[in-house]
Amino acid sequence: MKVTELTKQYDGKTVLNGVSFEIPKGKVISLIGPNGAGKSTVMGIISRLVARDAGLVDFAGKDISKWKSQELSKRLAILTQSNQIQMKLTVRELVAFGRFPYSGGRITPEDQQKIDEAIAYMELEAFEDRFIDELSGGQRQRAMIAMVIAQDTEFILLDEPTNNLDIYHASNMMKIVRRLCDELGKTVILVLHEINYAAFYSDYICAFADGKIVKFGTVKEVMTRQTLSEIYKVDFEILEVAGKPLSIYY
Repeated sequence: MKVTELTKQYDGKTVLNGVSFEIPKGKVISLIGPNGAGKSTVMGIISRLVARDAGLVDFAGKDISKWKSQELSKRLAILTQSNQIQMKLTVRELVAFGRFPYSGGRITPEDQQKIDEAIAYMELEAFEDRFIDELSGGQRQRAMIAMVIAQDTEFILLDEPTNNLDIYHASNMMKIVRRLCDELGKTVILVLHEINYAAFYSDYICAFADGKIVKFGTVKEVMTRQTLSEIYKVDFEILEVAGKPLSIYY
């Protein structure tokens, strides 16, 4: 996937200004930056949930807007921040929604196998017949990820997957993100506010400020005192923990 010169305005205010970067396949890429920096807007555009004003998103050699929805949904999945489930669904029923691009609602034996595999991968067998609204926040997030796994796409987009999770469940969620890449070969693109999670679990970081990319590169290239201070307008100290550059600010 390649993003070229993306521009977006809301009510005359520019929220993206000529954003360009290329997403490496089979890696975890985190989009970081302060509120209003443009990272969630980029996520919305590359998932076709937000219309761009100008620029191009090239997906597998074709403008992403030219893809048929059913075909695109077999290759790209997204979980947004607003993933509240209003229907009374069990975990298994929710995960089955991931097979809709293939089955159109008529579940085949192959679909059942994919659903079983996704539930097992997320260790949800004990909960598969429970209703979503009966689960903890962490369990619900795991169920949503299981649905994405059942969708069986190459690319997974996650908009603030650790939002509203405590530190234990947020850390587990990031471990799952890492496994999706390392064990299942997925390309995972996620928006994160917690920069230390981005540093510890990502391969690449794209840092935004004021609707532009300040820095795109490996974790060590981006997680520097100078770059973080430029983005967040506060002073940082960079520490090495388990070979990863982590930060504190003061």
